[in-house]
Amino acid sequence: MKIKFWKMHGARNDFVLFDNRNGDFPVENREFISHIAARHSGIGAEGVILIEPSEEADFRMHFFNPDGGEAEMCGNGARCVARLACELGVTDQTMSIETAAGVIRAQVLQRSVRLWMTAPSNWKLDGSLDVDGRMLTYGFVNTGVSHVVMRTGNVQDVDVAEVGSVVRRHRDFAPEGANVNFMQIQPEGDISVRTYERGVEAETLACGTGVTACALVAAKNGWAELPVLVHTRSGDMLTVDGELTEDSVRNVTLTGPTEHVFEGTVEY
Repeated sequence: MKIKFWKMHGARNDFVLFDNRNGDFPVENREFISHIAARHSGIGAEGVILIEPSEEADFRMHFFNPDGGEAEMCGNGARCVARLACELGVTDQTMSIETAAGVIRAQVLQRSVRLWMTAPSNWKLDGSLDVDGRMLTYGFVNTGVSHVVMRTGNVQDVDVAEVGSVVRRHRDFAPEGANVNFMQIQPEGDISVRTYERGVEAETLACGTGVTACALVAAKNGWAELPVLVHTRSGDMLTVDGELTEDSVRNVTLTGPTEHVFEGTVEY
């Protein structure tokens, strides 16, 4: 069986997308999904996304990490699938998307897509972590998935792979673990972010929910003002906006570019 796919990226965060409204995609075969995502033996991606029917939204986004495991939410992936769904006629430019983290809204613009994120939760702005005898301070917020945010003077000097992998598996975040972000506040008020992603188990060139988490933690701490322009590892920029409240941030949006790379078929 040949299955059509689309390869897309949002700020160089890349995905392989399938239209699975007919239910033909072998969802239960996680080995096949991880093969699709493999860089050297498959199509290569940081996530595999299926467009599926939904009873509570215009469609469902079914998201898989490169290891074949499911994830609740992916900001850049949601922006890519929103554009594809609009182009396929699944929905109009303004839409609702069912995710495992809840129903979100999206709007397809010209080159960009704006995403209304799930309400941030599980805030912690003054956390501390013992890593090999060294105390690290961090913020924490769930923006659809769990994110640790650590502020640093120069994000380029951070060993993201080493520190990120240790913090991601730290006992304080067991059993699921957490994504780990390193954030630098720029003099002009922008922020620069690098992210170690759970499920990818490596640094990615951009992470939509991670960018959002960093911007919200920075805003809640008074280090930056919303809307915040966020510089990602890829060089692309994303904008995070929202309305600060006493306890949280409401109406959080993530806006940035989405691009088609190529399309084709994969044989199952």
